[in-house]
Amino acid sequence: MPAVDLATHPLTHWTGPLGLPDFTKLEDDAFGPVFDAALAAHEAEIAGIAGNAAAPTIDNTLAALELSGKPLDRVSAIFWLRAGAYTNDTIRALEREIAPRMARHFSAISMNAELFARIDALYRQRAGLGLDAETARVLEQSWKGFVRSGARLDAAGKARLAEINEELAGLGTRFGQNVLADESAWAMLLDAGDDLAGLPDFLVAAMAGAAEERGAAGRYAVTLSRSIVEPFLTFSTRRDLRERAFRAWAARGENGGETDNAETVARQLALRAEKARLLGYDSYAALKLDDTMAKTPSAVMDLLMPVWEKARARAAADQAELERLAAASGANHSFAAWDWRHYQEKLRAETFAFDEAELKPYLQLDRIIEACFDVAGRLFGLSFTERKDVPAWHSDVRVFEVRDPDGARRATFLADYFNRASKRSGAWMSALESGHRLRGETAKPVIYNIMNFAKPPKGEPALLSLDDARTLFHEFGHALHGMLTEARWPSASGTSVSRDFVELPSQLYEHWLTVPEVLRKHALHYRTGEPMPDALLDKLMAARTFGAGFATVEFTASALVDMAYHARGEAPADPRAFEAETLAALKMPEAIVMRHRTPHFGHVFAGDGYSAGYYSYLWSEVLDADAFKAFEETGDVFDPGLADSLRRNIYAAGGTRDPEELYTAFRGRMPSPQAMLEKRGLA
Repeated sequence: MPAVDLATHPLTHWTGPLGLPDFTKLEDDAFGPVFDAALAAHEAEIAGIAGNAAAPTIDNTLAALELSGKPLDRVSAIFWLRAGAYTNDTIRALEREIAPRMARHFSAISMNAELFARIDALYRQRAGLGLDAETARVLEQSWKGFVRSGARLDAAGKARLAEINEELAGLGTRFGQNVLADESAWAMLLDAGDDLAGLPDFLVAAMAGAAEERGAAGRYAVTLSRSIVEPFLTFSTRRDLRERAFRAWAARGENGGETDNAETVARQLALRAEKARLLGYDSYAALKLDDTMAKTPSAVMDLLMPVWEKARARAAADQAELERLAAASGANHSFAAWDWRHYQEKLRAETFAFDEAELKPYLQLDRIIEACFDVAGRLFGLSFTERKDVPAWHSDVRVFEVRDPDGARRATFLADYFNRASKRSGAWMSALESGHRLRGETAKPVIYNIMNFAKPPKGEPALLSLDDARTLFHEFGHALHGMLTEARWPSASGTSVSRDFVELPSQLYEHWLTVPEVLRKHALHYRTGEPMPDALLDKLMAARTFGAGFATVEFTASALVDMAYHARGEAPADPRAFEAETLAALKMPEAIVMRHRTPHFGHVFAGDGYSAGYYSYLWSEVLDADAFKAFEETGDVFDPGLADSLRRNIYAAGGTRDPEELYTAFRGRMPSPQAMLEKRGLA
């Protein structure tokens, strides 16, 4: 096999328009050899930096380290995109090999004694180096990263930590692949007639498309895609079918056999606890929270527990109402988890005289995308031009050129909106290229969003639920964080901030979806083109906090179980039993299930991203509720001065400064949880 030329290979030398790779030239079989070459090249670069005979400087050590490994960055970016959004047997097999190999590679860098000695020397001399604030923070974060990665361990400790990191990477990959396998394999095929009782037209159409994709044209498929299973649980009057769908949804990763995640989770928890002890921390949560706004597990619990108690009380009151409705409809069974959404929708219709089916025709995907872009234009002056001539990784992907108010190209944005069997569930934002300006380079951000909306039949518009529309705004808020970056250093760019600050830009952006003038402009009926009637808009606004007890219990239970797993010095031997015991101690309502049960809690176990960190959505919600209140206090939710401050101090600043400093620069103070409780209707 000929040697890989990293300077010309399409996986590492991107020649497509707008700074993209040429996706038409990428072959699955090429990833392995390119990874081999890119890893070797990066090892050589690191050896050169670590072994440099010259005294360490910011340029020859810190900047050289930050800019090293570009070919590896590029092949990795494409590969992990494919592994999440468009996988296949070849990609999955390589993922199982590459994940632990990458962990081993970066462990070796973090534990390179010569390299750390150079970073350590700079860190000790930092007061006399005349560093600007951003460079000083990058140096401090780099030094802390080395220490938390084992740079100060002895040889035996370093070897063991490397083994742990490598095994954890493989386990995270296995966990995610198991969940995807369960999601892809399960479908409940239904026939016309009584099987579809209660279902609105938009859901029937989506289910028909899902069945056709599975080779069952003429039938209707309930899948485990949230955009299908949740509305099915909401509208179906067939309780037996709701139960089947709910049990399958709740049991992802817990079905026995090769895709069962019980042993995988137990091993992950044991290794994480060992890693924390090795690095001198009382628990894995203490390790993970060391560089966050929360700082300690006790601070997290101080936020979560009052919210939990308020939410549980609200949910109990709501359940009494739901049981009343169920009894009035003739039900004589005990109230269960597969009943909650169904009767909650009926209660909403009774209370506010509208339901999701009435709202959905006004929430066309294309119109909500336009609304996202319109808000970004009004707040930040950005413009978006779709480039249908530019190919991406799948025919469903849409490519947009993003420009600043002066017409200069700011970024490239790609969006992959529809569910398919080759895509893992959920929604996320990531980058093929992060923006930075180090050493005079001007790297333009290449940012993408992944969704899992139900794909409509050909020729029909995709209609979203309100939750879907919020998800689109949420992930686009993350995308803006990546696109608007003004950071000079790559490691401070975009979303490279503490875990409990990273959700602020995304959750804050959600608020503009339900601004009345935004809905009046963009919530147009998909058949008539008429705007949402004022009466329906008024009902929507009045019902914004409806169901807050259920939604907050679902979420907060997941955050509390995540923290319970990781705040212990020793891992539980049986995670399933521990989950049940934890929920029992919390007095979890029997008719509500965690939003993410342990066997499919991808945020926490399909990698390390949100382990001991799922609380961060709620922590950031304290910030986002307070931040939007600042706009409301001006009387103009598009106030130009405040929008400019938001751009400079939140969206563009990335990790260039401490998050508390950034938020205070925007708002003038740190917030209390009160605005968040009011937003959720729990005050």
